Parts: sequence; structure tokens; C-alpha cells
Amino acid sequence: MRQTRYLLPTLKEDPADAHVSSHRLMVRAGLIRKESAGMYVYLPFGLRALRKVTEIVRNEMDNSGALEFLMPELTSADLWKESGRWFTMGPEMIRIKDRNAQEYALGPTHEEAFTNAVRTIVSSYRDLPCNVYQINTKFRDEIRPRFGVIRSKEFIMKDAYSFDIDQEGLDASYNTMASTYRKIFDRCGLATIPVQADSGTMGGSASEEFMVASEVGEETLLICSSCDYRANQEKAAFARSTADIDPKAALPLEKCPTPDVRTIDELTDFFKTTAGLFLKSIIYLADGEPVMAVVAGDREINEVKLASALGAREVALADDQTVQRVTGAPVGFAGPVGVKVKCIFDKGVLCIQNAITGANEKDVHYINVNAGRDFTVENSADIVSAHEGDGCPLCGAAMKETKGIEVGHIFKLGYKYTKAMNVTVLDNSGKAVSPIMGCYGIGVTRTLAAVVEQHHDDKGLVWPASVAPFQVHLISLAKGEEELSKCDALYNTLLKAGFEVLYDDRKASPGIKFADSDLIGLPLRITCGKTYFAEGKLEVKIRKSSEQIFVEPDKAAETIRTLLEKL
Repeated sequence: MRQTRYLLPTLKEDPADAHVSSHRLMVRAGLIRKESAGMYVYLPFGLRALRKVTEIVRNEMDNSGALEFLMPELTSADLWKESGRWFTMGPEMIRIKDRNAQEYALGPTHEEAFTNAVRTIVSSYRDLPCNVYQINTKFRDEIRPRFGVIRSKEFIMKDAYSFDIDQEGLDASYNTMASTYRKIFDRCGLATIPVQADSGTMGGSASEEFMVASEVGEETLLICSSCDYRANQEKAAFARSTADIDPKAALPLEKCPTPDVRTIDELTDFFKTTAGLFLKSIIYLADGEPVMAVVAGDREINEVKLASALGAREVALADDQTVQRVTGAPVGFAGPVGVKVKCIFDKGVLCIQNAITGANEKDVHYINVNAGRDFTVENSADIVSAHEGDGCPLCGAAMKETKGIEVGHIFKLGYKYTKAMNVTVLDNSGKAVSPIMGCYGIGVTRTLAAVVEQHHDDKGLVWPASVAPFQVHLISLAKGEEELSKCDALYNTLLKAGFEVLYDDRKASPGIKFADSDLIGLPLRITCGKTYFAEGKLEVKIRKSSEQIFVEPDKAAETIRTLLEKL
């Protein structure tokens, strides 16, 4: 492609609204342009790279035995109501009505749609297992679109759904996808961190996210360097104290006036002790019903874990009026002693002796509070977040935190959708049974952004050869028609040899051409300059290493092919 005929609008300066590397470089290098908040146009250069990522995904999915579909992006509300998610997905689902007042959603995901399609096709165990997928546009009304295409309202996703006759079959399908995802991201040039994760609104049991380490990642990962334990903070467990509580050491329960002392920081200062001695009691609404969550004062409640432990679709902090009604006191004075509301305790609470907590009375706290004597623990679970330095739940070694961008997520969905939507097949004994499902997603546009996040330097992009928009950037420094003719001939030779070539035939200075070449970051740059016209040697530069090689024109194709195989 001749650059004089190509729309590649590079920029010298970073866009004002871009705060992460991928966003800045994708705009500056001419991959995307912003249309509105969370909405981006893919320009020709960016679209070529996006198609490279898409084809890698498609190729590996096909190799795994999955079958590609193309589903409507507009999905009927009736399907969502069958599964129950029409009422639980929240405001991120974009809902519309047609002229006949029929309700639809612009699909944020397609579990319901694929389940509906499969139930019209499969009828017997002989039709299973099957794994169906699509690569299509998804829509989510993000409250804060940011980081360019990493979190946008419209994006391209590969979503796949397996249907198996039993748990053993699901395990096999899940493992196949786990292996396939590793191949996909490896081919894209991405170093990913697979971590245990929460299944969220998708439902299901086992869940694994594929993360790309990044300072701007929105996910926090806990990683043990001594064993293979890796988990998203939403899911991460940690080693708990096994210290035994001595009942004989329990001091008498007392009330203590604490005028206008509410927060943990204020309380630690008031009582001259550490936050770990307090029981922090917070009122939540779990699917609309009040519940008190009690954790150690030096821990934060993990709302994802809390919802899972309660079996709730949604948890949210209760308003001040609800807190007053439930505890009889304003916010800041709640505690488990004598309270009538349902309580859930973090496991760590059981190891705190002679604790301090709210007395459900304004300006009053209890001291010397002990589980078993002063309140009953009927429901305990892991409901707090793990942090750097916490012990690994498998080996006890201190874990480290890192930030990550999620590029893929696989779930064992179980029977959530097939049972809700009444999908059955006949097993080998003729009995009607519900198939068991898995779900497997890859953010294709997000994967492209993650490639940029991992592959750039202070000059610009450094494309892996597998997803580069072009393989070769041919730079002409010709002066006069004769030299230009030699450059044109080389360009045509490289095209005939099967290479993807971007040919900079612009009338611009060498400095501008080289700066643009570094910015767009194609794997190889070939310069037709003084050494070519005077000495018959081409300068080949490897963008990743800045290594320069001089080759004769008749050996250029062989050299390029060899270099690309190594990149």
C-alpha cells in the first residue's frame, strides 16, 4: 500500500483525553479516532491489526472444534426474562423498544441467545458435546468509559458456549478452552496471567480470567511466587490465623461512651489500640433485604465475596434511614451484640478476643466483646479482600499484588441457563436431561489494546509480527525520477513475494518519515537511501531491537522472511 494513497493520520502530540499508553498510541499512530464517549472509529491501519487478532482467535477456535455462528446483536427481552437476567443485569444493559413496543436489548453477552438457538437444534446426547461461538459486536452502557477501547460502550468480543451431557464432558470442554486461550494469547504476542476469578452475573462455578499485567489495569491480582496460586482480588483467599481463643482470657463485657467517635481511624485513636481489635459492622441490602456484615477493623469488605456468600444477586450499602431502623443507632455505631437483623461474619472475626464494636446506641461502643458469649456466629464466610503480604492459601508464602487488564474469561456455567430455559436432550437411556454449559469470552478489541500496552517504547509502537497491520515499512528517500523508479520496482518485487508492505512514497523529509515509522512500529523497516542508490545495499532495521542489516536487493525477500519468522 502506497502511503500517498493511504489514510494514516499520525499525530506528534498525545491527545488531551488519553491517559494510558494504548489509548495515546492508538490515536497518535492512526489506529482509532474518538466519535463520542466510549465510542471509537477504527481507521484502516487499526482495522488491519484488529482483523489479524480476530483471525488468530477464529483459527484457534476452529482448531479446537468449535463451530462459528453469527447471532443477532439485537436480542429479545423474552429470552432475558426466561433466564431472569432482564431484571438483574442493571443499567449497563442498553434496552430499547421497537415500533410495536416489543422490548429488546443490544446484546452485552449472548448466553440466552445461544441457549435458545441450541435448544432448537440439538435433541440427543449424540449431538453433544458441541461448542458454538461468534465474533461480534457487544454493547454495554458503561457509567465511566475510559482508557480508550479498554473500557468502551461498543466493542468486539468472541463469546463461545459449550453444551455437554454431564460434568465430565464440561470439564473436558473447559480444559480445551483453557488450552486454546493460551495458544491465542501466545500467538498475539501477549504474556498473560491466568487467575482464579468470580463468575459474577454470568453465574456458574469454576472461573478463570486471563490477565495482562498493566499499571492501568482495573483488576487487582494476588500472586504467590512460591507456588502456582493466582487469583483476582474479587476471588482471592488468604491464609487465616489458627490461634486458639482462650475462654478464660475473656474480659467482662462493658459499654463505653464514645461521643462522635465513629470511624475506625477515630476509634483507634480514641481507644489507643490497633484496627485489628475492632469488629466493623456494616449494614447492606442484599436483594433488598438488610443484613449486617461483620469483619475485623483492619479489613475491607469484598462485596463480590459477600454477595456470593449470601447467595444474593446484588448487594449495596444501606442508606442512613435503613441503618437507623435496623440498629436503632446512626451510622458508625452498629455491632452484632443484641442486634435482630441477619448477620454474616468474616472468618477472621472468630479469632478476635476482647474486641471493640458498636453498641447499636448513639455515641456508645462495647469493649471486651467475644464471639460465642456475646453474640452467636451462625453464618461465617470469607467476605474480605486479600492484600499484598497476606499468606497464600495454598503454601502460606506472602503474596504480591499487581494490576491487570482482563482479556479473556472462561466459566463453568453449569445448568443455570439450560434449566431456566427448559433445554433438554435424551441421554443414552432415553431419559430427558438438561445439558451442562460452559462460557468462554475474549475481548478482541481489548486484546488489541493490551498488545499495544505490552509492545511499545518511548518512540511508539513495536508490533509483534503476528498482529502487525503490515509486515514491512518501505521508506523511499529517492531524489529524482530514476531513484524513485528503483524504489517502485523494489516495492512491486516485495508485493509479488507475498509480503504486506506499507510504502512511504511521500514527499517528506527523512526525519519525518523515520519518526512516523518509529511511531507506527511495523516489525521491519527497509530504507532505500544513499547506500541503496550508490552501493546497491538496502538498510533493513528491526523495530524491536533497532538492529540494522545491510542486504543486496536480490536477497531482500529471503532476509525478510527469515527475520519475520523470528519476530
